[in-house]
Amino acid sequence: MPGGVNSAARAFGAVGGEPIVFERGDGAYLFDIDGNKYIDYIGSWGPMIFGHQWPPISEAVHAAVDRGTSFGAPTVAENELAELVIEAVPSVEMVRLVNSGTEATMSAIRLARGFTGRDIVIKFAGNYHGHVDSLLVAAGSAAATLAVPDSPGVTAGTSQDTMVLNYNDCEMLAGAFKTHGDRIAAVILEPVCGNMGCVTPTKEFLTALRSLTQDSGAVLIFDEVMCGFRVARGGAQSLFGISPDLTTLGKIVGGGLPLGVFGGKREIMQHVLPAGKVFQAGTLSGNPIATAAGIAMLRSLKEMPPYERLEQLAERLAVGLSKAAGDAGIEHCVNRVGSMLTLFFNPGPVTDWESASKCDTKMFSKYFWGLIERGVYMPCSQFEALFISNAHTEEDIDHTIAMAAETLKSIA
Repeated sequence: MPGGVNSAARAFGAVGGEPIVFERGDGAYLFDIDGNKYIDYIGSWGPMIFGHQWPPISEAVHAAVDRGTSFGAPTVAENELAELVIEAVPSVEMVRLVNSGTEATMSAIRLARGFTGRDIVIKFAGNYHGHVDSLLVAAGSAAATLAVPDSPGVTAGTSQDTMVLNYNDCEMLAGAFKTHGDRIAAVILEPVCGNMGCVTPTKEFLTALRSLTQDSGAVLIFDEVMCGFRVARGGAQSLFGISPDLTTLGKIVGGGLPLGVFGGKREIMQHVLPAGKVFQAGTLSGNPIATAAGIAMLRSLKEMPPYERLEQLAERLAVGLSKAAGDAGIEHCVNRVGSMLTLFFNPGPVTDWESASKCDTKMFSKYFWGLIERGVYMPCSQFEALFISNAHTEEDIDHTIAMAAETLKSIA
């Protein structure tokens, strides 16, 4: 395997050293192949909101396996999962199940272009939407210019219709619509960013996004692959009171199994084949094992919502980490939404990629390894949010704060 991993995010490239190989997870903990135990603040990058081996999911998966692993044909389960998504997420009227967040965003972009008959898609620096060619791009040399490829293998032709703007920059956004409004098919963003650390949009930015896209006929896409069902049952859109046209979901919606969703307004979704002409297909889409896990997860979130407790635990951790860094004399700030948060080695505020990129990443690397040595597994990059699960206890949080305090004092 290139780099010894199946996803670059696992390679410890941002912190150095060799990635840890894990054997199992249980509740709030991970166990590596050498028998070491860690308090886990990654949770498979978000989906383990109830912790590892949550019994309702394990039981649902075992029962589904006994009925067959894949049919490539319609099932009752995929319809039930679709209904649970539609019930929970305010803006979603129809859905299509896919196999990953990347597939969801790729399909949503294609649908937005097919629906509008336009080409340009706006994304924002520091927002990650999977390894879709047209979205794997960096900003051009001038503000509000079309993007340039950010990876070998992504052609200039693929990226020529993608525009990269600054997150939370209303003036730049308005300028892009003034110049290119009749060519803009969609704007896609993370309404709670998890891939430049935890960063949130301002109220003014969200209002501008909604009004500019509506006025121009462009499609507003919320990429809630990471924050959907994580920050609230209805996603970030329910917290912020903004209704996008399309939403992409993943992570939690599959209960830890490979499953993604794109959905939204009926008038747009009916353009997807076979109801419309925008192509999307997949043999494993709506896989019976993945949908069983997803149903168990979404039912659990409805019947035993964890959000109040997660809020309390996350606030406890955020305050504790901030105090630990302050006591060590380290410049820092903490951003948090619900159970997603980041300790930035940067005095802040962190509101976009430009401010996030000023963090002391060398200090973060020392912090990461110091916590690993003390049995705490944090994201292996300054620019990834951490996640708290309902399986964490107050004792886990307090132990983490104590270990962070030890580490921070040792590296200050």
